[in-house]
Amino acid sequence: MPVLTSVPIAALPVERFESLIGERDYRRLMERFARGRDLLDGHAMWQVNSTSRGGGVAEMLASLLGYARGAGVDERWEVIEGNEPFFAVTKRIHNNLHGAVGDGLPLDDEAREAYESVTRAAGAELANRVVPGDVVLLHDPQTAGMIPAIKQVGVPVVWRCHVGIDTAGEITRRAWAFLRGYVQQADAYVFSRRQYVWNELEPDKTVLIAPSIDAYSAKNQELSDGQVTGILAAAGLQQDGATRTGDASFARMDASPGRVERRAEVDEGRPLRPDDVVVLQVSRWDRLKDPLGVIDGFVRHVLPRCDAHLVYAGPSVEAIADDPEGREVLAEAKACFAALPAKAREHVHLVTLPMIDLEENAAIVNALQRRADVIVQKSTAEGFGLTVAEAMWKARPVVASRIGGIQDQIEDGRSGRLVDAQDLAAYGDAVLDLLANPELAATMGKQARQRVQNGFLGTRSMLQYIALYERLVTGKGSPAEVSDPSGYA
Repeated sequence: MPVLTSVPIAALPVERFESLIGERDYRRLMERFARGRDLLDGHAMWQVNSTSRGGGVAEMLASLLGYARGAGVDERWEVIEGNEPFFAVTKRIHNNLHGAVGDGLPLDDEAREAYESVTRAAGAELANRVVPGDVVLLHDPQTAGMIPAIKQVGVPVVWRCHVGIDTAGEITRRAWAFLRGYVQQADAYVFSRRQYVWNELEPDKTVLIAPSIDAYSAKNQELSDGQVTGILAAAGLQQDGATRTGDASFARMDASPGRVERRAEVDEGRPLRPDDVVVLQVSRWDRLKDPLGVIDGFVRHVLPRCDAHLVYAGPSVEAIADDPEGREVLAEAKACFAALPAKAREHVHLVTLPMIDLEENAAIVNALQRRADVIVQKSTAEGFGLTVAEAMWKARPVVASRIGGIQDQIEDGRSGRLVDAQDLAAYGDAVLDLLANPELAATMGKQARQRVQNGFLGTRSMLQYIALYERLVTGKGSPAEVSDPSGYA
C-alpha cells in the first residue's frame, strides 16, 4: 500500500496581490518567482506533511503552493499516511515539543519502531519519485524520519518545524533527542522563532520563517454584513431574525462562487441571536488550546459581570486523521458544558464545524470571526497561532496567552492584549475591558490589521522560501538574509 497520498494543487493567480501589497513589492515578488523558476529549470518542489485537512500547516500549504503553481513553479504536495501507533507517537512528540507530557508514554525503542515503520516506507517511496534537480520540503515531526532515504537521491532536503517552546525543559529535550538524528541530515531547517531552534543544530543551516495567512482565502476574504448573517444562519449558528436578510455565499480560492449549506453541530442552552455580544475562540480540539480553561474563565470571570456569549468552535474530529486526542478533548468539553448551571449554558456555545468541504468550513470560521466582538486564544502552548493573525486581519481585538509566536503577532496594549496563560482572572478582565470600551477595541482592531498587513501575509513567506531555495542551489547568501523579512516584503 502507498504510504504517501498526492494532494491536488489548484493554481492561484499571483496577480491578485498587486492591489494589496503595492506595485513595488509586487514587482519584487514576481522577480523572485522568475529567479526561482530559472533555478528549478523544469524540476519540481516536493512538500510533505501529515494532513491536507484541518490545521494551519495544511491551510498555508494549500495557499502558498497554489500561488507558486500559478507563478509557474512545479509544486507537488504529498501527505504521509500513518497508522494508529504512528500517530500516537507523533502526537506524543508534538506534545513533548510544547513541553507537555501528552499521553505520558516514553519515546523508547518501541516508539521508534512505530515511527520508523511509516517514515522509512514514506521516505523510500518519495525517493523513488524525485530526481536530481528537485527539492524536498518536509513539515513537522511526522516527516523527519523520511530525511535519510531522500538524502540518498542527492536532492536538497529542508525540514520545517512549525512547533516549539520558548524555554525547553527535560520533556522537550526528550523529543529533540528522538528526532535530532534525522533532522541533522537535512540541508536546512526552518523554524518559526529563534527561541524554538534546538541545541546542536548547525547555525549555518538554520533559517527563521514565520507562518502567514492568505488574505484571499475563504477564511480571510472580505465578507459583507449580509454574508456574515447569511453564513451563520445557514450553518445553524445564529438566528437571523424574522426575515432572511443575508446570503450564505463566499468566493472560493479559484474565484468560483461557493455557498454554505452544511450545518454545524452545536451544544448550547439557546441559539445565538443577532444582538448578542460574542466572545470567540476558534481552535482544534486539543488540550494545548485549553478549551476547559476558556469555558471556566468565561463562566467565572466574564459572565457574572456582563451578558456576553462564548462561542468555542473547532473542527469535526473525524476529519483530523493526525490528531488522535481530538475526540477525547471534545468529549471533555461537552462534559464541561453539560455540568454548567442552566443560566451559564444559555451563554456558552460549543460548535463542531463540518469539514466535508474545507472552503465551506473556512467561510464559516471567517463569518464567526467577523461576528465576534472579542476573539481569544487562551492556549497553554502555541507554536505560532495563526488564528490570532486571522482575527487581527479582520480588525478584531484579541486577548491571547503570552506564549510562543503569539507574542510576535500582538503588541500588548496596542494591537491586542496578552495575558498569562494560566491566569483566568486576567483573561476575564482583559475581555471585559474590551467589551466595555468599544472605541479602544476598535482602535486595537485597526492596529492589529495593519500589523498583519506589514508582516504576516503570505507574500512575505513566498519570498523567503524562494530565497532559501536560491541559497541551497547557489550557495550564496546567509541564513540571516533569508530570515530577515524586511528585504522581501
